[in-house]
Amino acid sequence: MNNTSPLPSREKLQQALESRHSKVLQEKLSQAKVAVAGLGGLGSNIAVFLARTGIGNLHLIDFDQVDITNLNRQQYSIRQIGMDKTEALLHNLLEINPYLSIQTHQIKVTEENLPSLFAQDSFICEAFDRPEEKAMLVNGILEHFPEKTVIAASGMAGYGKSNAIKTRKISSRFYLCGDETTDSSLGTGLMAPRVALCAAHQANLVIQLILEGHE
Repeated sequence: MNNTSPLPSREKLQQALESRHSKVLQEKLSQAKVAVAGLGGLGSNIAVFLARTGIGNLHLIDFDQVDITNLNRQQYSIRQIGMDKTEALLHNLLEINPYLSIQTHQIKVTEENLPSLFAQDSFICEAFDRPEEKAMLVNGILEHFPEKTVIAASGMAGYGKSNAIKTRKISSRFYLCGDETTDSSLGTGLMAPRVALCAAHQANLVIQLILEGHE
């Protein structure tokens, strides 16, 4: 059934968020600038959580396309197979809140482009697959932007052991979410609930730091 109802105005949607979060807190969230690097199981879920919370300025970065094997845990639909992840996720987030400011970069993050890519972001959520790429991003942000906060993830594969997913402060501007040990393997794999648990830890920490004034 087609929904022909008009979109709510920006003001009405903002009032709805304020009714849930309070005006003071929502104003802080609306002004925040958050980057999500990697839009797979972690990143696509992080982005959806942040969009639903009303984070006003999102920066989505990935070089990949939606694949049929992504549908078990990532925030894409079957009709988006083959699309750039940045384009597909942008569409999905604007369906949640069309008034968000969302910037996309369909590009692979490298040591060379990292300084320019993240120059305008206050918080960076690392959501890559490979350990060496994770380390490159974290080390690059801490080196080039000591004033920015980076929230990384390690260990969220499989099922069960929900309470093993933790958030740990590594240094003043670096946090790590996950169980820090579990990797994808035959018989465990990557399943939506546990990946989303880790993504929720990352998104929840971003919100906490924004609201507590850790800019």
